[in-house]
Amino acid sequence: MSIAATFEIEYLQYLDEDGKLVRDDLPAIARDVRELVNLYKEMLFVRVFDAKAVALQRTGKLGTYASSLGHEAAHVAIGSAMQEDDVFAPMYREYGAQLHRGVKPRDILLYWGGDERGSDFSGPAHDFAWAVPIATQCLHAAGAALAFKIRKEPRVAVSVVGDGGSSKADFYGAINVTGAMTLPYVSVIVNNGWAISVPRSAQTGAKTLAQKGIAAGLECLQVDGNDLIAMRAAMDYAIKRARHGHGGMVIEAVTYRLSDHTTADDARRYREDDEVKAAWKREPMKRMKTYLMSLNAWTEKEEEDWKVECSKTVDLEVDAYLATKSQPTEAMFDFTWAELPADLAGQRSAALALDKPVR
Repeated sequence: MSIAATFEIEYLQYLDEDGKLVRDDLPAIARDVRELVNLYKEMLFVRVFDAKAVALQRTGKLGTYASSLGHEAAHVAIGSAMQEDDVFAPMYREYGAQLHRGVKPRDILLYWGGDERGSDFSGPAHDFAWAVPIATQCLHAAGAALAFKIRKEPRVAVSVVGDGGSSKADFYGAINVTGAMTLPYVSVIVNNGWAISVPRSAQTGAKTLAQKGIAAGLECLQVDGNDLIAMRAAMDYAIKRARHGHGGMVIEAVTYRLSDHTTADDARRYREDDEVKAAWKREPMKRMKTYLMSLNAWTEKEEEDWKVECSKTVDLEVDAYLATKSQPTEAMFDFTWAELPADLAGQRSAALALDKPVR
């Protein structure tokens, strides 16, 4: 019997969990130490912001919140590799990418505080808002990529989906049309091991998640998602080839969700403590800090000073969020239809009646 085709998935890593280089052929980003320091500072800012957001939720000042703890390297790499006119279609925890692209922390807090004005965020107006429905953002990004190709614009669409989301039809439809039409779309699967309480092992029989792109005819790569250098190198490569008409790519970023799925979750009910402890040894912040210190590009004092600055900035953003006046009750009706249907008009009147102070 002859072989019709063979495939393989390469794995990319530059920094091991101890912050030591495992390859000599360093990419351009690794040779720019100043930029590495800047990106590490962004990662640290995200972690400080994330902790503050969780604290706000625990004290009743924020709604359900999706933490990004452990994803900082993957997210910052994605955002920093993109051009301003590219389009980003996130799911709901890619704060590192969004903050790099100009979204303000107060925007994120407004959204999770239940105020849809948070979706009218700072930064590129053409980026998509957070997508809680699983994997729908993949189709949005593929549609944007199709528009870029039709208009002959040298732009790229990037989306992020989780390991569980990569099992959805939306994901498969997006990468299939990307392969069939050679679209400039980069699909990043952030494989953090868990789709809420469903482990990676129960989600698919595929040996890697990256290989899902093979059936669509896309180039595929598995990356150490805790390695900022590897993630940025992978994104630089994928975006460059997409921008120059060579089609899309699927990148699987292998990382770990160090937090609960959201603040409405309790991961202790389904994850073993030993698994989480092992993941903390591989987390992205420690290894990048160790590497930068080995280059004499970062010190403990700089670390502590920067944390203080991050905390001050985050506090100002929190104050801005808390000072934002709530929208009037009628806002939920007035910006949905050009002409409000009769049933909703009745609901609007009833809501306003209930909104009147009781004498």
